[in-house]
Amino acid sequence: MTVDAETRMKFLYTLRSRGVTDERVLKAMEKVDRGLFVQGIFAPHAYEDRPLPISCGQTISQPSVVGLMTQALEVGPRDKVLEIGTGSGYQAAILSHLARRVYSLERHRELARSARKIIEDLGLVNVIVMTADGSKGLPEQAPFDRIIVTAAPEDPPAILLEQLAEGGIMVLPVGQSDRVQSLIKVRKTADGLDYTELCDVRFVPLVEGVAQG
Repeated sequence: MTVDAETRMKFLYTLRSRGVTDERVLKAMEKVDRGLFVQGIFAPHAYEDRPLPISCGQTISQPSVVGLMTQALEVGPRDKVLEIGTGSGYQAAILSHLARRVYSLERHRELARSARKIIEDLGLVNVIVMTADGSKGLPEQAPFDRIIVTAAPEDPPAILLEQLAEGGIMVLPVGQSDRVQSLIKVRKTADGLDYTELCDVRFVPLVEGVAQG
């Protein structure tokens, strides 16, 4: 589905009106066609600001939440980013336009395969999608300048905080999956961890292990 100019303008206007004001983030989101990541009967709704179902019982987050999380991450062009929960690959594709390298972990093989194909088709050579247990992070590539988690643990996982570089930022939803969760930003300093609460969100829970099948 080709995005016409009016749809694109409305999409960007909605993002701005909901607090996404960082120009680098907006430009990255303009470059990535959300329609490529939404399949089947939901494709006509790809440019609406709402989450949509994807395979394996997961969702693609609503664009304004993707934008707010990306903005809070403060990604620089030299940064190495770890994403926990590839899902459709939409968030990783946006990060590819902002970071030096993106490692994205997905516990569902089917989702990882699909996201990898779209990212390869788009020619985004700085994104590596892996089927892995995201709750354990990727210690062999640590430390990371930025970590983004797109599923909700009850508390920020210590194992991921250990993999965050000093001066780094982690953005993630926290809270129980049957309640409203809080989107938080964690900045790792020489003196410890600084926490900022951003807004209420609702994400699928962070699940340990690689899914079977």
